[in-house]
Amino acid sequence: MSVTYFVALPFLRSEDGSAPGQAMECQSESQAVARAGAMSRDPANAGALAFKRAGDPMMGDFSDAIVLRTFGEVPDKLDEL
Repeated sequence: MSVTYFVALPFLRSEDGSAPGQAMECQSESQAVARAGAMSRDPANAGALAFKRAGDPMMGDFSDAIVLRTFGEVPDKLDEL
């Protein structure tokens, strides 16, 4: 059974630029984009992004994440997270 997860992920300001913060699962693509936008306006965050990822949680098999939208400063190399 394939499930799609929608996630908003903030990036916190750090001495080295930015670091991923606490991800928040959302109920829809639009909610993830709106939540990421709100996260990016928090002064503690350098930026945020919304993404979705589909897969089978029972099998642990997931596709690569698809970035829906970025806000503010987000690392270029997201595959290293």
